Amino acid sequence: MARVVAGMTISLDGYINDRNGSVERLYPDFEAFRNSEQVQALIRATGAVVMGRRAYEMGDDYTDYEFQAPIFVLTHQPPQQVAKGENDRLRFTFVTDGIENAVRQAKDAAGDKDVTVIGGARTVQQCLQAGLVDELQIDIRPILLGSGLRLFEHLDAERIVLERTSVTETPTTTNLWYRVVN
Repeated sequence: MARVVAGMTISLDGYINDRNGSVERLYPDFEAFRNSEQVQALIRATGAVVMGRRAYEMGDDYTDYEFQAPIFVLTHQPPQQVAKGENDRLRFTFVTDGIENAVRQAKDAAGDKDVTVIGGARTVQQCLQAGLVDELQIDIRPILLGSGLRLFEHLDAERIVLERTSVTETPTTTNLWYRVVN
């Protein structure tokens, strides 16, 4: 059965973007990040993706998207036109009836691979609140953004218990992996 892995890159002070909504300082060399062994391993392990509508809208062409897998977009209203890039592996499904259904559909599509929850603090928060996450992966960049959107806001933190499973470091990032104990 598919595991649900949620992850995000954050600044040392806990932000996923700056006050203008930009992630540029978190990914000064996005291509190097995208080609890192850690990201490539995540891609290989992923059988389906769950993302929020805003994350989906950040790209208008998914032709070269790193996750060539079914993508389940959590939204209140499906878009009038689907982004470019659908193929026999990458298909968009717009889920309007909640995070539980989005994750259930993604698990069914993923088979024995992982469901990766990416893009959108609110989507990760909803998954954590609903007890749907099996593993949490946080990449901490050694920068301070000072303001913006925080990943760990709006959570009932007392209900979420984490057990650290791995810590790795590179010159630009500290990678933390946690098992979510439900």
